[in-house]
Amino acid sequence: MIERGAVKETAVCIVDESGRICREVRVVSHSDDLLAVLKDPALNIERVGLEAGPLSQWLFEGLACAGLPVICIETRHVKAFLKAQPNKTDRNDARGIAQMMRVNLYRPVHVKTLTSQKRRALLTARKLLQGKAIAIENDIRGLLRNFGLKVGVVGTVKFEERICELVEGMPDLEEIMEPLLAARRKLRAEFARLHKKVLTIARNDATCRRLMTVPGVGPIVALAYAATIDIPQRFRSSKAVGPILGLTPKLNESGESKRVGCISLCGDGMMRTLLYEAAQTLMTRVTKWSWLKAWAMNVAKRRGMRKAIVALARRLGVVMHRMWLDGTEFHWTRETMASAI
Repeated sequence: MIERGAVKETAVCIVDESGRICREVRVVSHSDDLLAVLKDPALNIERVGLEAGPLSQWLFEGLACAGLPVICIETRHVKAFLKAQPNKTDRNDARGIAQMMRVNLYRPVHVKTLTSQKRRALLTARKLLQGKAIAIENDIRGLLRNFGLKVGVVGTVKFEERICELVEGMPDLEEIMEPLLAARRKLRAEFARLHKKVLTIARNDATCRRLMTVPGVGPIVALAYAATIDIPQRFRSSKAVGPILGLTPKLNESGESKRVGCISLCGDGMMRTLLYEAAQTLMTRVTKWSWLKAWAMNVAKRRGMRKAIVALARRLGVVMHRMWLDGTEFHWTRETMASAI
């Protein structure tokens, strides 16, 4: 059985063990409407496949709470499987994914807990407000530059004061800048409120406090990592975190050719960026030496600074996962780590 999710409607296709289509229908994309179809006493549902999408987490929760054996499947894997179909429609996609579920040719996706989903939404909203405020600041700089007014290097706190100083005595520009500065002021205030909430959550969470003992890792990185990994036991080993976050090189091998490319960039882009920034901070701003920084510096001598930062970001993810599982804090030296073990 399979569902092909959309925002308004969902195409449902039910097949038996031989692949024969038993029922096809389109219903409203709501768990109650799907349950009305799937809870038919004449059906013996063995697996419910739900393609990952905008409503997948919400629909998964509703179907799972009703006791159905629902599985969320990976989108790119589904796309590769359905590429052989000449015509792409929701109905054909539902049929194709139904056959995938029937022959066990699918890749399940972890559906995060409600707590992790809320934390992720908080981090995304915080980043959105920050990005919009920076965009307005850059637009203000560009508008004033047309009149020969250069803002220059100025911090966030004194930005508005600097703009008012530049447009003083120019009524037309003052009238244009006033609404832009008001919008920026509101965005910065709301961003500060969400940022304070992030800090409070990270400060009160034992896992985040433990992760923040790693040099270069602050409350934003720790909270984002906890929300992304969600359940650390779902990884067979800590080394599997790197490929999941897209921090391992791509391999293209065919015949006698073998090419190792750049990192795959799969998985969570926000978490990958935050780990890269944490690694960059550790290598350039953290003055206290540790075995982790020494290892990264040795990589930089052999391969260059950029590749060393990527390698350090991958290792940060691995180390933080192991710390989370073991319930230990970061050890600055190898000797301390060996004695703790």
